[in-house]
Amino acid sequence: MRRTDLADCRAGDIPPPGSLLLVAMKTNDLFALALGVSEPWYVAKIDLSPEEHRLDIALDFRRGGTFPCPECGRAGCKAYDSEDRSWRHLNFFEYATVLQARVPRIDCGRCGKRLVEVPWARPGSGFTLLFEALLMAMAPHMPMAAAARLLGEHDTRLWRVVHHYVEAARAARDDAEVSRVGIDETAARRGHDYISVFVDLDVPRVLFATEGRDHTTVEAFGHDLKAHGGDPANIEEVCSDMSVAYIKGVADSLPNAAITFDKFHVKKVITGAVDKTRRTERSAFPELKGMRYALLRNEETMSDEQLDFVSSLLLSKPTMKTARAVHLKLSFDDFYALRSPRAAAQYLTRWCNWASRSRVPSMIEAARTIRRHWQGVLRWFTSKITNGILEGINSLIQAAKAKARGYRTTRNLIAMTYLIAGRLEFNETHLR
Repeated sequence: MRRTDLADCRAGDIPPPGSLLLVAMKTNDLFALALGVSEPWYVAKIDLSPEEHRLDIALDFRRGGTFPCPECGRAGCKAYDSEDRSWRHLNFFEYATVLQARVPRIDCGRCGKRLVEVPWARPGSGFTLLFEALLMAMAPHMPMAAAARLLGEHDTRLWRVVHHYVEAARAARDDAEVSRVGIDETAARRGHDYISVFVDLDVPRVLFATEGRDHTTVEAFGHDLKAHGGDPANIEEVCSDMSVAYIKGVADSLPNAAITFDKFHVKKVITGAVDKTRRTERSAFPELKGMRYALLRNEETMSDEQLDFVSSLLLSKPTMKTARAVHLKLSFDDFYALRSPRAAAQYLTRWCNWASRSRVPSMIEAARTIRRHWQGVLRWFTSKITNGILEGINSLIQAAKAKARGYRTTRNLIAMTYLIAGRLEFNETHLR
């Protein structure tokens, strides 16, 4: 295997890129400048292996050089020993670049023996800070497997870096002002694996994501909120679906919160009743086949053809249960157009009475469901909050999951959720 020692090259051997300064500069000094290496560190040797497409840069420290203590910051500590370490760096000239160095060990009079922190990498990492910064810029926008191919590293090692910075950024976040929260679930993988996502509705961002969708997820959110300077008692408004688990969790862990049931999920109860009725009657009424979406749409989003079909259904088939269900659904659409809570309560009372007398079993059950969640349904006219933000975040999460063809672990999915929608600040964490 042929290796080329770039340290032995004369400055004149480097093709001048148009700058007299670069021509006069030694190769090692050029790489030291590119790496941001400063005294007492210096570039000792550079080995290029064209066959392996690899560049090795050996760093060392000057004899007599002093270092600050990594524990207390005390300056002037001298090295008495060293340990060999290596880090993967950004590619130079499309060559995979590895930094190697003797990392000094110092004996601080206050803290004892400590291994010095190098300025180009965080403690315990096998990558340089610049390499990790590039990875964190790429991670929200492409599957980790694709990033691993571009960077020439195994994705498992890259996930460790992502988890480190996500956890560090979340640890620095302040949740003291959080008072309105949205809760929703999203599928982690096929089957019945879910994560619960908690979002700040005032500053749209994911506050917390955890595995599962039972009442303990709300308890876990309360603990996480405390860990970030927030207080569960300060949560005044919560928006969620009608999940019994979330209702219990909010009652147990967010004692001062009033629940607003998301109007999309409330309407879903009604549209689900319409669809269930259509399925029971489609064998008896062939005209219902293929018209599922026409019956479930809002009136303003229907095409002219769909409007004509629904109008003819209501006019010519008044005895059909599906027609009565559609009529109830269209009437319920007017509910959220009301302005006062009192008018809304009166309208909802009339609608539930009408649905209960409709002799449409699925609509009768829908009316019972709304009555069981009466206060939360009407709370919208006070809070005006919805989970529209969460629905948007959920679509982003599912799009990223589909692009990556799934994630091997739920922990990876949660980390990606924070990256995509957590509004995390990585500036401070990259400065360590």
